[in-house]
Parts: sequence; structure tokens; C-alpha cells
Amino acid sequence: MTARTIALPLPGTDLEGLRRRVTTTAEKRPGIYRMLDASGRVLYVGKARQLRTRLLSYFSARYPEDKGSRILHAASDLAWEYATSEFAAHLAELREIRKWRPPYNVQMNRSRTAMFVAVAEGPAPKLASTASPSRDQVRYYGPLPSRGRTSDAIRVLNDLLGLRDCADKMPIAFAEQGDLFNEPRQAACPRYDFGTCSGPCAGLVTERGYRERIGTAIAFLEGRGIAPVDRVVAGMMAAAERGEFEAAARWRERFEALEWLLGATTRARSAVELLTFVYRDPGAHGDDRAYLIRRGAVRACYPWPGTPIELEAFRGVVAGELAREDVAAGPLPASVIEEMLLIMSWFRRHPDALRRTTRMQEWM
Repeated sequence: MTARTIALPLPGTDLEGLRRRVTTTAEKRPGIYRMLDASGRVLYVGKARQLRTRLLSYFSARYPEDKGSRILHAASDLAWEYATSEFAAHLAELREIRKWRPPYNVQMNRSRTAMFVAVAEGPAPKLASTASPSRDQVRYYGPLPSRGRTSDAIRVLNDLLGLRDCADKMPIAFAEQGDLFNEPRQAACPRYDFGTCSGPCAGLVTERGYRERIGTAIAFLEGRGIAPVDRVVAGMMAAAERGEFEAAARWRERFEALEWLLGATTRARSAVELLTFVYRDPGAHGDDRAYLIRRGAVRACYPWPGTPIELEAFRGVVAGELAREDVAAGPLPASVIEEMLLIMSWFRRHPDALRRTTRMQEWM
């Protein structure tokens, strides 16, 4: 069998001209870059600690094996901007991706390892797990470290509290809407017959009753109540007293799932709360910046105060932030989660950076 030669199309881009422009004008400084198509649409946004080195690496990548080379062949132009530091470049890249939603930036250009519990709004809210917390009108809790254990714990909570796990498009009707039913009510899935769903799809629970159930789940996720754990412990003890040891073992598995979720959400809240400080970020050319970070979100950024007047002005900024009523330590808005994960990752990979942080109260 003879080898088959695959003819690849030649790029419509003047690659040599782009390379010369990068070689002669790009500097070895932190920054971000954009790859643009012929119409000026942003195809890809990237960051670099040394822009010139990073951009030149695209021209030496093998086509079509390397992703970088494929992006370069799809582009018609390059644009770049410098940043004061690598940290600033990370933040700028994230915001550019949010702004342009480039097609070659898959899932914000970040591999997903963190999971979140999502509680969507609606007539009959439900719990779900997700690695892509991006929808508005959704409460998110996390980040949590295990996809499997998060899913298992949510299943236990759903079954214990009788919460639905059906598709969002499932019609909802509560018991007080009985005039909608001309025939005997029947749930759309067997979970109601098994006693693990309250049946909001068939008018088998009141709206108030269902809201109380979802409220119990939210209180558990926010660390304000442990009613689901109490219910599991009671079931486990009752089964053991009756000598039903297999049933007791199943209750034990549910207890372990809830115990893990309670510990994971508690640790997540603590980790987010610890991301509250002023961070002095050293600039690549001595232009240090002061980042005011609260619960993992950058609230303000200024040149590092070097004179008494600048110091007094920055103290006023910190005082204003401390005077603001902060979001309750519970659900995370979708708009800040990406930035929070980025900042968590930055200080985890650069533990020495924590030595350049100070509590906001120390500025007062």
C-alpha cells in the first residue's frame, strides 16, 4: 500500500511579512496579543511573559500538527499590547476573551478542573453540577475539586429533598394549579413513585412546599443548616436498629457524600474569603501596581503609591471599598468566577506573591 500525500492549502497570509514585523518591532515584555482574520475579527487572544519570544514561536510551529500554527494560518494580521507584568497580562487576556469571545479560545483557554453546584432560578429550581459557570440568574457554589463526588452529592440531596432533576424545558405545575389537570395526575418519571421526587411536573407538590425544599438545599450549601445530614443520620440509625444492615450501609454512603460536600463547600468559602487584600505587583520596568482584590475579584488597580499624597489617596480608595456592603459569602456571581479562578491559580503557582499582600485594614 503506497503512502498518500496530502496537499495542504497555502496560507493566504503574508507569514514572512508578519514575522519581520514581529522581529523588528515586538519587545521581550509581558503583554497580550490578538490574531485577526481578513475582516478584523478576533480569532484568538493570548498572553505572554515575553511577547516577542511567544509570537515568534508561532512561526516555527509545524503545520498542521500544532494548534498555534493552525491559528496563525487562519489569521491575516497580528496585534499586541504590552502590560506592566505577567499578572497584568493574565487579567488583560481574560478580559479580552470575555469581550471578543474568539473562536479559537476554547472555554476561556483554560482546562477545567473545578466544579460548581448550580441552582437555577425558575418556578421549580433544581441542583446541577457544572464546570462552566457562565449563566446569569444562576447561583453558583464552589469551586469544588471532584466532578464525580460533586455529582454523587447532588444526587443524594435531590433524592433526600425530593428535588427534580429533569430537563429545564419540563413543564411545571403545582398542586394549587389543579384546574390545569383534566385527568389523574401522573409524574413524568419514576422518581416520584420511588419517593425521591416531589413531582412538581404533575402538580403533586405545592409551590411553597417545593420552595421550602430548595431552601433547605441552599442553606446546606451556604453552611447555614445541616438538615439533610440529620435526615441521613436518622435513617442510618433506624435501619441499624431494625437490623437492616444493607440499608444502613446505603444510608452510610449518603452520609459520606453529604459530609464531603459540606466540607468542600466550607473550604471553598474560606478560600474565597482569603482572597481579600491589597497586592503589590512588581512591574517589569519598576512600574509596580497596587491591586485591590476582594473575594477574588479585582475592585481597583492603581500605580503603587510612592508619595504621601498618593498614599493618602489610595487609603481613601481602600476605605471606600471597606465601607461598601459586600456580597454575602454564599453564591458566586457568574461574572466574577473566571477572574476568581485566575487569581486563585496565580497565587497557588506563585506562593511568593502572597508575601506582597497586605490586609486592607492595615492601610487604615
